[in-house]
Amino acid sequence: MDKVTCLADAALPTRYGQFRVMTFEVDETRSVSLALVRGTVSGSRPPLVRLHSQCLTGDVFGSLRCDCGEQLAAALVRIATSDGGILLYLPQEGRGIGLVNKIRAYALQDDGLDTVDANLMLGLPVDRREYGSAAAILRYLGVARVRLLTNNPAKLRALEGHGIRVVERVPLETTPNPVNLPYLRTKAERLGHLLGLTVDDLDTRPARCNGHGTRGRR
Repeated sequence: MDKVTCLADAALPTRYGQFRVMTFEVDETRSVSLALVRGTVSGSRPPLVRLHSQCLTGDVFGSLRCDCGEQLAAALVRIATSDGGILLYLPQEGRGIGLVNKIRAYALQDDGLDTVDANLMLGLPVDRREYGSAAAILRYLGVARVRLLTNNPAKLRALEGHGIRVVERVPLETTPNPVNLPYLRTKAERLGHLLGLTVDDLDTRPARCNGHGTRGRR
């Protein structure tokens, strides 16, 4: 079992509410993760939990290319108003490929590739993230069951595979904008995220003549 070391622990008042901030090192990865903890999390009621992978461009600079910053804010609002909750901020930029490679992938997306094909063109995995360290931190905090804030079934399977029972999936959807809609469409169509996109959302390509005197989608 991975060894978890709590490196620091302090109060953190935020615009969303009062949290306890803790930093952790997990032997498996040797990287530092951060937890924002609200209320009682080790009681009989499973806490509301968000596993949020670091996104500098979205979380800090408000990039419209993704929904990360909006998801982070929405998760903090939900957790701050819960009886007990945890946001784990995980150092897994760009689905684990790192900041430099994420920007390289952005450049390929500028040329028309989606997020999946851009990673593959760079010779990188589509998603390199791991959740064993998140599960280890949750166990350290006395959590064995969670209500998970996510649209990504892979996170449920990953936590379950590391011994954390997910008793409920709590959706965390944001309103699409014209820039991130292709990104969200790729999440839904190619990565299996559970998003309530409409048919019009899923096909935003322009109509063109289909060769039979009518106009249709490509």
